[in-house]
Amino acid sequence: MIKKLRNLKLTPALILRLLVGLVVLIYLGWRIYQTAFGEGVYGPDTWMRFLITGLVVGGMYALIAIGYTLVYGILFMINFAHGEVMMLGTFAGYFVLEAFSAIPAPSAADPSLSFLNAYPVIALVLTFIAGAGTSALVGFLLEKIAYRPLRGAPRLVPLISAIGASIFLQNAAQLLFGPQRRQYANPDILWRGTGWMIPVGGKEVMLTYTGVFSFVLSILLMVGLFIMVKKTKLGKSMRAVAENKQAAALMGIDVDSVISKTFIISGILAGSAGVMWGIHNGLFNHYVGFLPGIKAFTAAVLGGIGNIPGAMMGGMLLGLFESLGPALLGLDFQLKDVIAFTILILVLIFKPSGLLGEALSEEKV
Repeated sequence: MIKKLRNLKLTPALILRLLVGLVVLIYLGWRIYQTAFGEGVYGPDTWMRFLITGLVVGGMYALIAIGYTLVYGILFMINFAHGEVMMLGTFAGYFVLEAFSAIPAPSAADPSLSFLNAYPVIALVLTFIAGAGTSALVGFLLEKIAYRPLRGAPRLVPLISAIGASIFLQNAAQLLFGPQRRQYANPDILWRGTGWMIPVGGKEVMLTYTGVFSFVLSILLMVGLFIMVKKTKLGKSMRAVAENKQAAALMGIDVDSVISKTFIISGILAGSAGVMWGIHNGLFNHYVGFLPGIKAFTAAVLGGIGNIPGAMMGGMLLGLFESLGPALLGLDFQLKDVIAFTILILVLIFKPSGLLGEALSEEKV
């Protein structure tokens, strides 16, 4: 670090960037101090609500961001259709829950009981399998149809293909399912607006069942992915292909198969996040993947795109920034999206490799 600072050449552009960064930091520090200690607008209970919301949403961002970073690590391209992969998982989960809520499973105590509430654990497991499976299939087909034929093309070509695939999937979902908003039919054990009450600062804060469920499941999926990448044969193959495709092929690794499996894994994580999004937030339509997809891309860039722990950390941080940021900066909460995209701009200007990003070799750049 000290060696890097010594070798740093102070060009006019660098000086300007440092000055802008210093001004931004001073402003942020002043606003945070004013809000936290001066104005006293929000009590401890409100801050706790913001923190809980940030962690829950951040977990979902992290799952989607991992998809971006996995694909970038293998192919060095940004899969801008990844948000739509998540959206189709959300729809799949919705239709499965609707089907289970329509299947009668009467009991002596409740003749109107549905399968969804009679067997909620089975229903939820099958819902996640359907959502993750649909997104995995879409991711697999995307790689086969839209990206593999362009493998040797200049980088801009698959990028345009990804944007086209995103628009196609969004419009296809609108035509197939309609433009209206739909609402997830949660089982009673995960009913939205219910949860545990915890005392904070003399007031009660609700820890929703859907929030805890989504957060815990996000962490479990991230841990599972990390172990898979580090310990399994497939994970080692993925790392080898990411490092050098030609060398991996010479070592007997089926590069095409590894790339396909990477898209499937990315789809599974995105589809799971999509079902969590529906269960926690309720309302959704065919645009549900757009903003979370762009924000997850921001999270991947923040953490260091191509770095899996970086994507996890970036997703969590972005969720917290988005939830706590408007209150800390004294902004309207409708401007939370502005904060997310401002972070993207600042990271690209001041640290393009992200917080945990590694310096790319010349071959990868």
